[in-house]
Amino acid sequence: MKLFMDILFLFIIGYYTYKFIQILFKMKQKVILPATDEEMSAIRIQPEKALDFPAYSKQKTGIIIYSFMLLFVIVLFFAGTFFHLFGWQIYWLIFLPMAYSFNLLNMFAVINDGLLCGNRFVAWNKIKSFHFVPMDINNKYYGHSKEVNEGFELKIKTKGFPISCFIISEEMKEKLTGIFSEHVMVDRKESV
Repeated sequence: MKLFMDILFLFIIGYYTYKFIQILFKMKQKVILPATDEEMSAIRIQPEKALDFPAYSKQKTGIIIYSFMLLFVIVLFFAGTFFHLFGWQIYWLIFLPMAYSFNLLNMFAVINDGLLCGNRFVAWNKIKSFHFVPMDINNKYYGHSKEVNEGFELKIKTKGFPISCFIISEEMKEKLTGIFSEHVMVDRKESV
């Protein structure tokens, strides 16, 4: 059982490392949207916080924290495996910081290959559908920010975990709808 769990956790560490390296490489690509400061202010991952541009200089803090968390998990895993410091049951606690690291990189960007959203890259062929939901009092993020209360929540269904972000302006909603319509080959639901 211990060997199986060691291999499973090694696979999980490899997956997180691969995804982090992938996002770093994708950040070098040309950003299609948002390209201007006005477009940056019209999209939010977190209701209270404006986006940072997807460049190393703007995402420096998130990249450093994510790198240290990944390094911490790798060191604890290998120390626990080779020196038998703790059982495999403790490994789940080691990965707890990684589970909450999705918003360390505060970015949302459309690039040629797909979307950069937080610490995730989603290729166009991995997106199943998207739709806009107007913010209302029943939304769990309603009341966090005045700008977000008047906007939309963009929900993107992928072949993995879904993505959600907030669109503040009608113009940005139309731009994203046009871009997604070109790249996503599914019927979309639009709630307006």
